[in-house]
Amino acid sequence: MIKPLRGMKDLAFEDAKKFEYFIKVASEVARNYGFSYVETPLLEETALFKRSVGDSSDIVNKEMYQFIDKGGNDVCLRPEGTAGVVRFFISNKLDRVPQKYKFFYHGPMFRYERPQKGRLREFHQFGCESFGEASVYEDYAIIEMMATIFDKLNIGYKLEINSLGCSECSPKYREKLVDFLEDKKDKLCVDCNNRIETNPLRVLDCKVQSCQAELKDAPKITDNLCDSCGKDFNKLKELLESNGIEFEVNKQLVRGLDYYNKSAFEFVSSEIGAQSAIAGGGRYDKLVEFLDGKPTPAVGFAMGIERLLDLVEMPKSCREGYYFGAMVQEAVDKLIVISKEVKKSQKATLEYSAKKLKAHLKNADRVGAKYCCVIGEDELQNGTIWIKDLVNKEESVVEIEQFLKQLQ
Repeated sequence: MIKPLRGMKDLAFEDAKKFEYFIKVASEVARNYGFSYVETPLLEETALFKRSVGDSSDIVNKEMYQFIDKGGNDVCLRPEGTAGVVRFFISNKLDRVPQKYKFFYHGPMFRYERPQKGRLREFHQFGCESFGEASVYEDYAIIEMMATIFDKLNIGYKLEINSLGCSECSPKYREKLVDFLEDKKDKLCVDCNNRIETNPLRVLDCKVQSCQAELKDAPKITDNLCDSCGKDFNKLKELLESNGIEFEVNKQLVRGLDYYNKSAFEFVSSEIGAQSAIAGGGRYDKLVEFLDGKPTPAVGFAMGIERLLDLVEMPKSCREGYYFGAMVQEAVDKLIVISKEVKKSQKATLEYSAKKLKAHLKNADRVGAKYCCVIGEDELQNGTIWIKDLVNKEESVVEIEQFLKQLQ
């Protein structure tokens, strides 16, 4: 028996319903905030992610599904969504037009990592990217939108924020941090030692407990911000407080990707086992330029959908649509014609086999139909259809032509 590959999972039944509901809610919120849908290819040049996500990241070093295709191109399945949207932004020359663009996306991503609950090798993300707006008010709006999505889905969360500084204050902080880390080398893990040279800020994000113990006295970026970054970070905190969005400043929060600067934020939940991130994002003002576009401020976020499915509360289901059944086989052809008209505007289920009324009522109940519509021998002769409203428990027999007119 052939089974799904390790870390790959079929999506069906209740999880599929939750998945569809999540996409519906998140997409509606994104559109309300002025974002439009974009879809980028699953397969991209490997160079895109090496240049954006960064050679020092675990994603590039350990987790990409990378291969040489038949044309000799070095390609990989996308491990995250932002880089592809930025590539789309540049390749369509949107960076040359001085206006603001907002896009949302959803789809599968691929990382060759150790599968665990809520973390798969093929997983789905929902994300938003905003280009051309440098104001910290947009950082706040992105966070507000994320909170709105979680509120609509009844998902509890805790928000953590930090500032990673800019090209003025970040290099000075980096020097201080490296000096501190050099004295701790023999007490830090192998990954941390490698990152001291490539991306020292990533050391702060190490999940090894012994490393975290050594890092508790490390210099903090928020204590080393320039005036501009300090003002923006204070303004972000002020906006969150005044609009009732609770948060904590996490001075160790750096995000896992190299392209972030200034605002960084994560939503975490303790409802999926150990407290862990369910969404995150930040500002990445240099990424468009890094990928050969014109300098463009940008900010965005991504949510891992599989990590959220267990937390999604589905709205109370209500009956909808029609169930059609025949009590004599000769009536099935007539019901095919009727159900075709119904399906143009409403949900309709058709049973092809002739059954007794009791069986049809049971089937209608099983599929959650609001109306059970049946044609028996008498109805077939008279050109009528028997209808029962399964919500109000009312029954009626109407002419088929009249029934179709009412639908219209």
